[in-house]
Amino acid sequence: MPTPSEALAELRRGADEILLETELEARLKSGKPLRVKAGFDPTAPDLHLGHTVLINKLRQFQILGHQAIFLIGDFTGMIGDPSGRNVTRKPLTPEEIAQNAQTYREQIFKILDPASTRIEFNSRWMEKLGAAGLVRLAALHTVARMLERDDFSKRYAGGQPIAIHELLYPLVQGYDSVALEADVELGGTDQKFNLLVGRQLQEHYRQKPQIVITMPILEGLDGVQKMSKSLGNYIGINEAPAEMFGKLMSVSDELMWRYFELLSFRPASDISKFKRQVQEGANPRDIKFLLAEEIVTRFHAAPAAKKAHEDFIARFQKGTLPEDMPEFQIACTGGGASLVHVLRQCRLTSSASEAQRLLDQGGARIDGEKVSDRGLRLECGRTYVLQVGKRKFARVHLQGEKH
Repeated sequence: MPTPSEALAELRRGADEILLETELEARLKSGKPLRVKAGFDPTAPDLHLGHTVLINKLRQFQILGHQAIFLIGDFTGMIGDPSGRNVTRKPLTPEEIAQNAQTYREQIFKILDPASTRIEFNSRWMEKLGAAGLVRLAALHTVARMLERDDFSKRYAGGQPIAIHELLYPLVQGYDSVALEADVELGGTDQKFNLLVGRQLQEHYRQKPQIVITMPILEGLDGVQKMSKSLGNYIGINEAPAEMFGKLMSVSDELMWRYFELLSFRPASDISKFKRQVQEGANPRDIKFLLAEEIVTRFHAAPAAKKAHEDFIARFQKGTLPEDMPEFQIACTGGGASLVHVLRQCRLTSSASEAQRLLDQGGARIDGEKVSDRGLRLECGRTYVLQVGKRKFARVHLQGEKH
């Protein structure tokens, strides 16, 4: 079991803010298992990788010996979360909420350990609270304080309507922490106001205020807007292995590191090593393969991930590979071989300058994927299919040990 300092370092990974970190450190040092809450309104039937950023953090707490509380907001779902919205969100019907909640329960255990996961529905205590209790709860906060919220203040200043029931949402979310006596609450950066309301209400009810951990919002496949099913830039955790693999491979090289940080379970030292390899000339595509295989394995098991990888390569090579393709065995040392050097050795180009010019023009492919980086290095111990133009091919075996 890691020391409290080591645990804190792990919990910092990927987090945007920890409020207050000194409080979290003190509770970790106490040795008492913590109740760690993350709430999800059942607004859609399927979870996507953006949702799993919080679920992965719950898993980290589980591994460290704490209890994960997966809170399904069947009551708050009827209000509609206003966070980050410039219009009133359409409330869900009880039937939609019940159906979506059931699929959530089925999906989360692909990540969380059922033995140390507590599933709760906030209707359990909100229905008991009743109308009179809700009025008393509303008396604990002011309209002026609510309008400090960025999204509310922008809508108010812009003349956009704010429905009265939307002002109740942060209070109900905060009261969830009171009902659960949460030690820690996780949420996206857009949830910070709501999470801090939870601290305030716990103090009012004479509870020790929860620690707040905000996590970044994961960008979708476009690399710009947050991952969302409505925007079509999402990767659903129930998607078929081949589709999931292909979508992950479509992520830009720059965004890949963001996905590694927020979605990968690999040690941070491994990710740092991958970054160094790319800086030294390794093909980012090869590193992206590792990410795609890890994520697909998590949700579909290793054999499905391996087949998705093979199918991905085959799909981009289909109909393009000649049966009599020449093969080359090339010695490889120092962890990699220069692509420019390999193209010349395979007689796909007559000189290094021709290879460089070809790469600048986007006229070369590796395993069906266009490449343009003059400094790219191929990894020792691997086999590649190189293509120049439409008709020149070579299968290259780089002989040497992988680093």
